[in-house]
Amino acid sequence: MNSSMRRSNIIIINALIILTLFSCTAGKNDQKKIFRYNQPEGISSLDPAFAKNQSNIWAVHQIFNTLVETDADLRLQPSLCKRWEISSDRLTYTFHLRDNVYFHDNIAFPVGKGRKMNASDIVYSLKRITNPETASPGAWIFNNRINPVDGFKAVNDSTFQLRLIRPFHPILGILSMQYCAVVPREVVEKYGASFSRNPCGTGPFQFTRWEEGQVLLMSKNEHYFEQDSSGNPLPYLDGIKISFLDNKATEFLEFTQGRLDFVNDIDASFKDEVLTKKGELRSDWKGKIILQKHSFLNTEYLGILADTANPLLKNHPLRLKPVRQAINYGFDRRKMIMYLRNSLGTPAESGFIPAGLPAFDSTIVKGFYYDVNKARQLLKEAGYPDGAGLPEIKLITIPMYAELGSFIAKQLEDIGVKIQVEVVQKSLLLEQTAKSQALFFRGSWMADYPDAENYLSVFYGKNPAPPNYTRYTNGTYDQLYERALQEEYDDLREELYRQMDQMIIADAVIVPLWYDMVIRLVQPNVRNFETNSLNLPELKKVRIESKQ
Repeated sequence: MNSSMRRSNIIIINALIILTLFSCTAGKNDQKKIFRYNQPEGISSLDPAFAKNQSNIWAVHQIFNTLVETDADLRLQPSLCKRWEISSDRLTYTFHLRDNVYFHDNIAFPVGKGRKMNASDIVYSLKRITNPETASPGAWIFNNRINPVDGFKAVNDSTFQLRLIRPFHPILGILSMQYCAVVPREVVEKYGASFSRNPCGTGPFQFTRWEEGQVLLMSKNEHYFEQDSSGNPLPYLDGIKISFLDNKATEFLEFTQGRLDFVNDIDASFKDEVLTKKGELRSDWKGKIILQKHSFLNTEYLGILADTANPLLKNHPLRLKPVRQAINYGFDRRKMIMYLRNSLGTPAESGFIPAGLPAFDSTIVKGFYYDVNKARQLLKEAGYPDGAGLPEIKLITIPMYAELGSFIAKQLEDIGVKIQVEVVQKSLLLEQTAKSQALFFRGSWMADYPDAENYLSVFYGKNPAPPNYTRYTNGTYDQLYERALQEEYDDLREELYRQMDQMIIADAVIVPLWYDMVIRLVQPNVRNFETNSLNLPELKKVRIESKQ
């Protein structure tokens, strides 16, 4: 049989497998264990180089692997590698790869059978991110960090080496990002730009079919390298089915009727139906669904432009620190979270670093809390007693946060601060903040990797916008930031992180609102579906039990 005939047969066999696995979910096929979830935002690409948002990241994570990964406690663990070593100067990282990792079967390989992954694949994948022709939004992750001569090197088939320009402790966290997932050159070159719709990786699930706006199907990788503690092969599931209903109310209805296995986050339209103001399940839902809550590495805040050279700040009251501090003291974060978010989140009364990271410590980093008297005293110090003479301040936000903006404006009005809430589309807000055209704006920072450095880089004076949307510049802060990057010991580095976090709060260039929370509604027959602070669904160990 010639190679073209073999490939044709493989395609036919794969098509039959897909039809058997997914064509119906009732009757005899109900015994198949398919995990079903909805992605209302849609998915734009299954290419790891474009895993820039949560919806893409979730899907990519099932199909691909990275050198290292985070566990449920955000500790870095080997994935494609068995172990790694760091040189004494902390510039060279040597990774020893597993010898039992194979790419998914694909017609780009000889006779369509996936080949063994090797160190050259790591080099190719990481260089591909930084290649301008790829145009990856993740190209920044290696900027000014990787040795330009031999930064990525295959020592041999089973050994990969990464060399830095200078020590950078978070590099392992960066390697756990989905941007750094390993791809096979042959498949990328065969499909070109359409690789994003024909992905091939080493992950626990392999791509099978994608109908635009309708459904994305993945099937179990029968040759996956990982096993559970008893030696059983992973994954347990037979496949994944992702739908694309763009209405959260419809999504919730599908979930209540048992056609989805979990729902991420609870939309405002039905949160009061499901949750009490204390964030617990209402009695009529108990026993029918499972509520999962976990700290989430995302800080919601209001940003204030700090670049005094910007014409927007000329003679503006927000250039004065007492006014910024008064705004921070002038509204009740606890009441806001309870009544507008049903207690989903933690009031941000510490710094910018969120709960869930080791550097977070509210007993050391003291933030703002509701204190009307202190707010009024600060306004008086700034020359605006009871707000007299204080011009109206415009707050730019997006539709989803309009109600929150109005709540803050209403409370600040009581101390004499008038806030005009202007609601714009997210794309416009991002454009204005990137160009330093927004003086007072709503923002959020979701962790790219599990290290507080990722949050503190937002205020590093040498960084542009993004990520430094406030254009904050402080020489002492920058020195501490650079010193922290050189620090070898975790406890000392986290102490420096907290010092920087306190400086941001002291200068009041942001108004922290809340530290976010992962919220999931899960069907009772789903097992081993653990939450984590990155809100990254781990499906390789999930089991679905038959409903009684």
